[in-house]
Amino acid sequence: MGRPGPAEFTGSDVYSPASVELIRESGTIAARAIALVGESIRPGVTTEELDIIAHGFIVANDAYPSTLGYRGFPKSICSSVNEVICHGIPDDTVLEDGDIINIDITAYKNGVHGDTNRTFIVGEAGDEVRELVVRTEESLRRGIKAIAPGRQVNIIGRAIESYAKRFGYGVVRDFTGHGVGEAFHSGLIIPHYDTDKFDTVIELGMVFTIEPMLTLGTHQWDIWDDDWTVTTRDKSYSAQFEHTLVVTESGADILTLP
Repeated sequence: MGRPGPAEFTGSDVYSPASVELIRESGTIAARAIALVGESIRPGVTTEELDIIAHGFIVANDAYPSTLGYRGFPKSICSSVNEVICHGIPDDTVLEDGDIINIDITAYKNGVHGDTNRTFIVGEAGDEVRELVVRTEESLRRGIKAIAPGRQVNIIGRAIESYAKRFGYGVVRDFTGHGVGEAFHSGLIIPHYDTDKFDTVIELGMVFTIEPMLTLGTHQWDIWDDDWTVTTRDKSYSAQFEHTLVVTESGADILTLP
């Protein structure tokens, strides 16, 4: 998408405790940026205004917004409204009462990235939409709880999809969690659906994101001519939540808390 991406990452997805703490610092900045943006989310605000808020906070904390310039992406955050699954580009879109918006922020500092996102409700929304947002966040928690050294990464997707199926939600398949740290996307794939295709064994000290995208309709998607903005094919609403995590002996430690 856009310009060519960075060179293929050839390092490890397993990090030392010292490196994990650097990733946590980046992740904390990203999480605090999202919290700050969330305070300004209301009807009448544009996604461009939210991007400016996030950019200013990240830079003020001696970090860099990882998306800015990544493969040609033009902004410091992804802002995905309603039927936009992911990679929405901030612009003059005005938020309206009842919208939902996902804010995805990655901060780069000390040579490492911390990546997180969350979905906000703009004003008041109906029960169906509110439940989608609440349950998508719960699906992330269930994916995190499935983590244990020695298991395969597909256990995460199995936990997420089995929960989402209870409500008839679509589970987006083609956009996944990923290894993160020295690289924005290391090449490690973390599925959000039940599949045997991805069977990497989870290791102690491994760092990656989980970021399920659930929809009120189909899991199928289309992409706009900007080569970034991904929407549900049936234009149903989509919600997403994401954390960067490190694998511990007892499960996982979240590195993207404010």
